[in-house]
Amino acid sequence: MTETILRSANREVIIGFDRPFVIIGERINPTGRKLLSEEMAAGDFSRVEADTLAQVQAGAQMLDVNAGIPMADEPAILAATIRLVQSITDVPLSIDSSIVAALEAGLDAYEGRALVNSVTGEEEVLAAVLPLVKKHDAAVVAIANDETGISEDPDVRFAVAKKIVERAADFGIASKDVVVDPLLMPAGAIEGAGRQAMRIIRRLREELKVNTTGGASNISFGLPNRHGLNGAFLSMAIGAGMTSAILNPLHSEEMAAIKGADVMMGVDPHCQAWMARYRDPTVQREGRRGGRRERGGRGDRGSRGQSGAIGE
Repeated sequence: MTETILRSANREVIIGFDRPFVIIGERINPTGRKLLSEEMAAGDFSRVEADTLAQVQAGAQMLDVNAGIPMADEPAILAATIRLVQSITDVPLSIDSSIVAALEAGLDAYEGRALVNSVTGEEEVLAAVLPLVKKHDAAVVAIANDETGISEDPDVRFAVAKKIVERAADFGIASKDVVVDPLLMPAGAIEGAGRQAMRIIRRLREELKVNTTGGASNISFGLPNRHGLNGAFLSMAIGAGMTSAILNPLHSEEMAAIKGADVMMGVDPHCQAWMARYRDPTVQREGRRGGRRERGGRGDRGSRGQSGAIGE
């Protein structure tokens, strides 16, 4: 059984084959968010604080932290952001940067066992990032592209992932600590992207026996009703063996798909997590007072559950 263990100072999260799907909140990222970028560069982290608390409240078990701001001191900003986030929540973090110095600064600031996001199959990147991962006893996201770029062929992406797992072993990093991002392609641009994703996810689980992650919204890029499509993808991907994803937990469609898939995969014992999230609070209060419940399907109005209060 493959289990990737991540920790904050006092909380542990396990990404694993027979575990509930792990939701990694994506919103602490200035990419494409001009106001957040400007605020972080100026030392204003009020929006970061609000995004942190909102994502955890919405159900994120981990948070991805990125400080990629052009012309800014990314190592210093990333370290400061990590310290702030860890001061207001105890969920483990994914430290997200393509700059090795920023990753090192983030790891130095982090309390616990982090997920490093990320390493690619490029030899120069492998040689720079993997020793850092080993030094800090971290786990790492392996992005399935290399010097040749991103291949549309899932077999090529699988081969790159296999190479990264093997090179990680050369540095003493176990395969259980390599979480592969197979690079989800947009279904609106590449015919059969969904089938390709399911195929490579299954291969990664069955052949490499590694955990998987990825940017869940990539699959719906350029299409309408993106959240509905993301939810459909996530439930199918979980069935194919995907074990985590980086996404926005404030969207109810994606969260319902994930929680429902956990029920169907048998990793939500007695449906407790589903009921805790979606049972109508009015029904719960009536039950505690000994109130009468309707029989049949009408008494459980779960589709009006608490997640509906979370805005888009």
